[in-house]
Order: sequence, then structure tokens, then C-alpha cells
Amino acid sequence: MFSFEVDHTCGKSRAGRLTTPHGQVLTPVFMPVGTAGSVKAVTPAQVRETGMGMVLANTYHLMLRPGATTVAQLGGLHKLMAWDGPILTDSGGYQVFSLAHLRSISKNGVVFRSHIDGSEVLLDPTKAMEVQRLLGADIVMQLDECPSAQADRKQVADAVSRSADWASRCKQCWLAQDCCSAATSYQALFGIQQGGTYPELRRESARRLLELDLPGYAIGGVRVGEDHQAMCDILDEIDDQLPASKPRYLMGVGEPRDIIAAVERGIDMFDCVLPTRNARNAQVFTWHGRIRLRNAAYTHDDRPIEESCDCYTCRNFSRGTLRHLFMAKEMLAATLATIHNLRFFANFMSAIRNSIQAKNFHSQAKMWLSEMANQRLDRPG
Repeated sequence: MFSFEVDHTCGKSRAGRLTTPHGQVLTPVFMPVGTAGSVKAVTPAQVRETGMGMVLANTYHLMLRPGATTVAQLGGLHKLMAWDGPILTDSGGYQVFSLAHLRSISKNGVVFRSHIDGSEVLLDPTKAMEVQRLLGADIVMQLDECPSAQADRKQVADAVSRSADWASRCKQCWLAQDCCSAATSYQALFGIQQGGTYPELRRESARRLLELDLPGYAIGGVRVGEDHQAMCDILDEIDDQLPASKPRYLMGVGEPRDIIAAVERGIDMFDCVLPTRNARNAQVFTWHGRIRLRNAAYTHDDRPIEESCDCYTCRNFSRGTLRHLFMAKEMLAATLATIHNLRFFANFMSAIRNSIQAKNFHSQAKMWLSEMANQRLDRPG
């Protein structure tokens, strides 16, 4: 029902397979974000055609609208999203961080003011697990507290202790639910390590999570204000803290250089709004750097976004056409840019997996980073 196998290694980098009730995905894997049950601007078929095999949805947003019971009555999240592949649901812990002005935290859980209508909403470990049971994702996350990068040591230590307590309560609920969704499909519960930039707190968080012996582990509280080097330092510190036999998921990270650095340090799973959000703002990714399609330099440019890309957008539309669509505020512009960015990320992860298998990941990564960094953004011709 759920398994993780490492097939190839290159240094600490791993290429493997994550098997779930709704299919298998190759790792390292990048998951596009469908916060409210939809990857913005594209259909599920278009997401699948880009090569993406797994998507993410958000517990907090779906429990507010349309409501977890409604999702279950509509056939569960897979039916709601018209997606037959694996799905992961974030428990709502990130909203503990991002909606700080609308919430209060206690040892029991979090009380939010809904960003929709201002009503009071309680999210505790029991509620987080029950909502995710009704949603029916293949991988569910514990409720955790994600402190900001500006939090002091005491605040981070409190978040570590609280998150560990919540993880234990989530596991109790998960076991009481027979580890299954409302549709009786197995769900794998992942714990989330916290600890900010404090090595001893990271170790304490990992120690308490490992006592629970969960199917997988995530690294939280990274890239919530820290720079790239701080992220690398955190991942270096926790290298021996999480079991090599379990999948490791770095939450909310999607910058290509961050993904490369994390894969070099043994990370298997990623998610981020970056490719879809940037696409809606006319920024697309290429192997030679990013392109801002609204730039006047592309007015008469008849080339595709990237000559080597085989996505629907690059096979049919020029940079000049895409610039026109964005300037005219046509909805098609966001769709076409999103298709390309998702395809880029799918190809990027495939190249990473292939290079790990070929034992040349480090040299390939150095070349990719050099090409992406050396190309000046929006250079015409």
C-alpha cells in the first residue's frame, strides 16, 4: 500500500520509487500545489501531460471551503480534482505561520479567524487528521507549528515541543482511523521536523519524531525567511537525524538551486507554488535562466520559450505571442505559461534522477547552475 525504495545513489543523492495506493512516483519528485483542490490555470489532464505525477492540496483551505464533509460526499479529493495519481495534503501547519495575524496558538491546537468570513475555526491534531481522512489523500501530514525565521530560541523550542506533542496525537488519531481514509484507502502519515536554525533543537525534534516510527518525515521551517546558505546549513546539520530508509520531504522549497542543493543532501520530495504563481505573473523558467514575458524585448520574438522544450506551449506559441496574450490580459496566457513551467520542472526532476543513476549528478548540477545563473534575464536575440 505504501513503500519507498532507493534504487540509485550518487554521494548522498538518492533516486528511488514512492509507491502509494494511487500509483508510483519516481523520486526525487516535485509536487505542484493545488491549494484548494485545483492547480491554478490548468486542467488535471494538462498537469498529467506535463509529466507531473503527484500533486499537493491544503487541509486548511479545503476545510473552510467547500468543507471536508462536502469533499467526501463528492467522492473524495481524487474525484474532486479529477486526479487519479497520488495526492499529499498539508495539514494546515504552514497557515499557523502564514496567518499569524489571524490566529492564536495553545498546547491544544490553533484557533484561526477565517480569512474568508472572519469566523472562528479550531484546528487541532484530531481535527487535522479527521479532515485529512475525509479528503482522502495518499500522504497526510501531522499538524505542526512553523515558527518564522525571526523567532527567538525560546519560541522555536516551544514550537518543537508543541509540534512533537501534536505528532504523537496525530499518530493516535491515525491509528484509531486504521490508517485509512473515509474511502478505506491507506494513508501514510508523515511527521514534520522543526527547530529553525538551532542544531540542538533540530536533533531534539528528530529524536521525538523517530520514536513514533512513521512512514515518512518532512523538514519544516526552512525557507520561511532564511537564505539559501542557511537552508544548506540546516540540511547539513540534520543529515544523520532522519532515517535513510524513509522518504524525506523538504516542504515549500522550489527554487531550482534550492532543489539541487537539497537533493545533494539526500532529500526526496519537494513542493512549491513557484512554477504556477510565477507563470501567472508572466515569468517562465528555462535551462538558461528565467524569462519575463511582458518585457518589450519579446514583442517580435518568434522563438518558443525554449527551443529544446517539448511542451504544448513551446510547440505552438512564440514568445511574442505569449507577450501579446499577457499584455491583452487573456486568460490563455496564464494557462500556457503554467504548462511550460510545469513541464520545465518535470524535465528538471527527470534530469536529476537520470544523473543520479549515471553517477554524474554533481557535475551536471554544477553545469545547470552555471547556465541558469550566467544568462542575463531577458537578454534579447
